[in-house]
Amino acid sequence: MKQMNMISKRNNFFIKKLNTYNFNSSNYWGMSTSLDFKDCNDRIKNKEQIQKYVYILCKLIDMKRFGECQVVHFGEDEKVAGYSMVQLIETSLISGHFANKSNAAYIDIFSCKPYDVDKVIRYTSHFFGSDKMIYNVNYRV
Repeated sequence: MKQMNMISKRNNFFIKKLNTYNFNSSNYWGMSTSLDFKDCNDRIKNKEQIQKYVYILCKLIDMKRFGECQVVHFGEDEKVAGYSMVQLIETSLISGHFANKSNAAYIDIFSCKPYDVDKVIRYTSHFFGSDKMIYNVNYRV
């Protein structure tokens, strides 16, 4: 499997992207995207706003939610304290952790149904008010 790492500047984002064969190829079962955002707004500290983010994201990338979005605040260590989120979707799941102290958001989307990563990046950046991010896309076999 040929892989190439590439760093580029596009749409005011610094991007680290893993390129491989086309996801629609029969070589892959699903795709997994990890997004790390820094310097987010206070929405990461609000349960209802995190749920709203997930509901809109699922509509935007055409994913059918399975059950309600679970959002729980925990963490005894202030360094990692914050909300964690899990949303099951019919094709797998969306999860995330939002760190209060560093105002960071760590979001993962795994699905056997393809989705538009650029839409995810633009929407997430806008919603959480951050253009400082790194993302990785991996195709699962």
